[in-house]
Amino acid sequence: MLELKNTLNTDQKPTSGAQWPSILVAWCILGSIILSGCRAVGPRYKAPVPPTPDAWHQEIEKEFSQSEPPLQEWWKTLHDPLLEDLIGRARGSNLTVKQALSVIREARYRRRVVSRGLEPRIDYNLSYARSLPSQNIPPYNFLPPALRDTDPVNFYSTGFDMAWELDVFGGIRRQIEAADAGVDASVENYHDVLITLFAEVALAYTDVRTFQQRLTYAETNFKAQQAVLELTKSRYESGLAGRLDVEQATSNLANTESAIPLLRQGLDLTINRLTLLLSMTPGSLHDELRKTPPPTLPPATVAVGLPANLLRQRPDIRRAERNLAAQVARIGIVTADLYPRFGLSGNLGWETVDFSNPGKGIAYTVVPFLRLNLFNRGRAKANIHGQEEVAQQALLAYENTVLIALTEVEGAMTAYREERSRRDALARASEATAKASDLVQTLYEMGLTDFQNVLDTQRFLTAQQDQLAISNGQVRRNLIGLYKALGGGWSSNTPMPDGPETRSSISYK
Repeated sequence: MLELKNTLNTDQKPTSGAQWPSILVAWCILGSIILSGCRAVGPRYKAPVPPTPDAWHQEIEKEFSQSEPPLQEWWKTLHDPLLEDLIGRARGSNLTVKQALSVIREARYRRRVVSRGLEPRIDYNLSYARSLPSQNIPPYNFLPPALRDTDPVNFYSTGFDMAWELDVFGGIRRQIEAADAGVDASVENYHDVLITLFAEVALAYTDVRTFQQRLTYAETNFKAQQAVLELTKSRYESGLAGRLDVEQATSNLANTESAIPLLRQGLDLTINRLTLLLSMTPGSLHDELRKTPPPTLPPATVAVGLPANLLRQRPDIRRAERNLAAQVARIGIVTADLYPRFGLSGNLGWETVDFSNPGKGIAYTVVPFLRLNLFNRGRAKANIHGQEEVAQQALLAYENTVLIALTEVEGAMTAYREERSRRDALARASEATAKASDLVQTLYEMGLTDFQNVLDTQRFLTAQQDQLAISNGQVRRNLIGLYKALGGGWSSNTPMPDGPETRSSISYK
């Protein structure tokens, strides 16, 4: 049989066959009593409650609603069925999401491995050996040939080896506690991946529509400037205008034309970026996105809720809190090294070299053990202090994550509000310039104004419409950024794709 580890005294006399079952049962009962009366050593975890403001900044808040925002499916507020379809497809096909799910499964399996530490380990052994000792070494070489055993010996062995360490002071239970928090952190990481993915899909889709709107404006202005060029040529040929008008009109037309290839290139790259988010090959979405729908404006009132809601909605905050919980549990793991470790090991087997008397081949060993760290307590205490500092770092990281979240939301609210005001101003300017362009062109045809006024209004109109298209997209981008900062894109009511995992019964007090 294999030698067992964690024994106190390998030279002790064997216990009689009538006594060892009683000893085993008594040791198990004693272990159960000890476990039921002892709590896990180390600090008990209590989730921190960082201070948060009661409301958002007054100047920002007055343009937003404090009602609960539609965070789980915030993209529906943009009223774009194609965007909703793209986000649904991305959730099922994106490779980063699949990686995050794999991380969750890995964490769950690691938790199962740790939880098995509370159970006894039982191994079954079956072996056979055939041996022939050398005749040239003692004691055989001193025996007369007649007494030497020249036949091989067969050795048969089978049985069970058992080892069980009683988790008296909770080192293993603290490992399970840390593993539970690790599972939770991996789930929050998955939620964070979803938030980022949905926001990136919406941003890429918004950029696609922005490029398409800019292209529409550029192509429309290009055609209008072509008509003006033909007008200047006609007036030049009739002697009503100088050569300068023709060259300026040609230059303006070419300048507008030069922007169109860059816009097409940007559109193509953005569609491919959106394709990558859906884990599809380049070019797969070009036909689907070819048609340009009219741009939709965000809702007049945007709900943002209260600042305290971020603590339960932002996955990065929730993940930081779970990381803190795991680290506090690790303090208990290393604290257990200061206390004795109790356990039971042994084996029950059958050994023989022949089958003449099989009943006498039974063999067993029962070894209760106690291990106490006597000479490395200084190292253990240093390890405890080190883990306490890591927990302090995790607490600071959690508090910093909360502050970053609050800052991001306020920044997103400001950006959305200011860009919407800018967009409204650009819309008014673009509308007025379009009217001015039609008026000045009529006056030019009648000879009541010079071509410089026509040229200026066309340039202003081209630039303003391009900026208006960019601002329209930026308003939607800032709204997407606001929903992302609020932690939109997931809900605690939505079940995990792999189903719930059995949790530990350890309570956090």
